[in-house]
Amino acid sequence: MNIKSIDRVDKITPEDFRKHYYEPRKPVVITGISNDWIAKDKWTWDYFKSIVGDKTVGVYNNTRADANTPVNGADDYIKFGDYLDMIQKGPVALRIFLFNIFQHAPELTQDFVWPDIYAKGLLKKYPMLFVGGAGSVAHMHYDIDLSHIFHTQFVGRKRVLLLENDQSPYIYRMPFTVESAASFVNWHEQLNTTEYPALNYASGYTTILEHGDTLFMPGGYWHHMEYMDGGFAMSLRALDQSLAGKLNGLYHIVGLRGMNNILIRLAPQWWYHKKRELAQGRANKVLKLIEV
Repeated sequence: MNIKSIDRVDKITPEDFRKHYYEPRKPVVITGISNDWIAKDKWTWDYFKSIVGDKTVGVYNNTRADANTPVNGADDYIKFGDYLDMIQKGPVALRIFLFNIFQHAPELTQDFVWPDIYAKGLLKKYPMLFVGGAGSVAHMHYDIDLSHIFHTQFVGRKRVLLLENDQSPYIYRMPFTVESAASFVNWHEQLNTTEYPALNYASGYTTILEHGDTLFMPGGYWHHMEYMDGGFAMSLRALDQSLAGKLNGLYHIVGLRGMNNILIRLAPQWWYHKKRELAQGRANKVLKLIEV
């Protein structure tokens, strides 16, 4: 793969952000957004445990979904406080995503500032927490609603790999899903380009997020995230400003996801192998064009 480092800035004006990143749909890490947030120092494991430790949450392991698993099906359920105890004690390959902690503790929304100066259409009812133990992995995918994301890292470090959506054929996107058939686990050390040769021609961006970093990830970007340490982050979402972008997001949520889940129910084994076969076929077509 051809990999570049994601741009990093401390501060940026709204005009420069729109010109250099938002409109060209290019990722950037803004390190200064959270400097004045109460949350930057207030949000700790112990604090979260004290306010929502009794809530039950779905947790996800590193094993990729099998033939019978619908989209976003949790692997287990556990008390949030017990989960936090587990990941603080040592490496635990379990993560939580799309946890709306703010429904249980709305006062937390007073601890940060929404980035209204950078983007319109922020979904202020849906700030989401992402938590993971050291070694846990969010496998390569893109967000199904196609929202722009402002992802702020708090505790721990996270290695991030991003690719534009137009890289889909090179990374073996499976039909009716937002998932890649290829594995990107430890991609920075070794990729399986023998089984997935088109990966050699993919282009992407990478960085390591640390405490206080805010990643702007444009809508539709593929992303693979590996927790280097136990940690948590918050994502703030903004709808695409164009009508076409909003309609595409709606299609993904209703049509694309719905069709995938129907096929999983009707013919799980056949569909599991068929969508991987189709992903390989699309990548092979791209390879033939490159080799001509």
